Amino acid sequence: MRVGDYIVAVVNQELLTAREVDQRMSAVRDAALRGGATLPPPDEFRRKVIDTMLDERAQMSYARDLGVRIDEVEVERAVLNVASQNQMTPTQLRARLVEEGMDYARFRNNLRDQILVDRAREREMQIRIRITDADIDALLEKRRQQSGGKPEYNVAQILVTVPDGATDAVVSERRARAEAALARVKAGDSFESVAREVSDDANKAAGGAMGLRALDRLPDVFAERVRDLQSGELSPTLLRTGAGFHVLKLQERRDVQAFTVIQTHARHLLLRLSPLLDQVVAMRRLAEFKRQIVSGASSFEQLAREHSEDGSAQQGGDLGWTSPGTFVPEFEDAMNALPVGGISDPLASRFGVHLIRVDERRQSALDAKQEREQARSLLREERYPVALAEWNRELRARAYVELREPPP
Repeated sequence: MRVGDYIVAVVNQELLTAREVDQRMSAVRDAALRGGATLPPPDEFRRKVIDTMLDERAQMSYARDLGVRIDEVEVERAVLNVASQNQMTPTQLRARLVEEGMDYARFRNNLRDQILVDRAREREMQIRIRITDADIDALLEKRRQQSGGKPEYNVAQILVTVPDGATDAVVSERRARAEAALARVKAGDSFESVAREVSDDANKAAGGAMGLRALDRLPDVFAERVRDLQSGELSPTLLRTGAGFHVLKLQERRDVQAFTVIQTHARHLLLRLSPLLDQVVAMRRLAEFKRQIVSGASSFEQLAREHSEDGSAQQGGDLGWTSPGTFVPEFEDAMNALPVGGISDPLASRFGVHLIRVDERRQSALDAKQEREQARSLLREERYPVALAEWNRELRARAYVELREPPP
């Protein structure tokens, strides 16, 4: 320890020093200033920081007892990500640490400990947070009710009109025409092609489709006919209304989505690491590529075709439309932080070093499997704080904790 430093607490075999507490308080204070948050009075603030760090030390002791090991590659990747997030090279990060009085080896050990605790914590949360199919069903139903709960129907029709005051002969002729159209569809002809050929409806060019709408926005007689049909099913008999004879088909029934997701259309340029290309050099090369793109000297697509070592290279780095969870966290976090049209700084991942550009974003409905996964994630997120607090209480109850007074 440095002069003026002292041990604030011992948790099992883990020490907590005053210098570490002061550094954490400074970091929390800076974050609060940036976010406009209000901090408690100094003594209470210090107590809360110490209490949080005691929990972390208890978690660290637990993680060490589990025998979890973090290799050097993971630590180095974490160092590069810290540098990238602060828009620095690893050399600049080292210089900044020296300015702040932090030994580089100690910084790396802190990162290793953080990864270790994160891994142990996630392992424990996986065990404690149990989510059943019934839990998921209940959440999906609740979300649908909150959004109105009304499914939408896309009804298509073939309409054969009957003029007002038509004679029985005209009515019979029009009915026969509609019956013939229904028979053709039942025999296998395309509903859309028969509608374009026969229908008197204004939507005939679209195959008779009326578009998605809630049941209460359909004519009552239509609603009664289609409410129990399945998507793609034909109403087996003609419908007679004041307008004429209708052949109806339910093109699609779309249940209200409990969840939607933001999808991203992005590109990337990947340099894979090798004995001939280390991370520092790769990040410098990508920083130069970004400068060329921003200045207009070259395009992202062209540089990706020429230099990217990914299967997307021939498509100019195009990754297509992707949903959350498609990529590894370090890549996805950086991508999600970019605005549309934005280009990332060089980013290290387990696959190499990337440059990312976001081209588009859209809100998209999920299929049934994706909806259930989204519901599971939300339930886990809701239950996580309670499970974590319970685990911390158990660890603290089992741990040897010695609080020490500061030296005179």
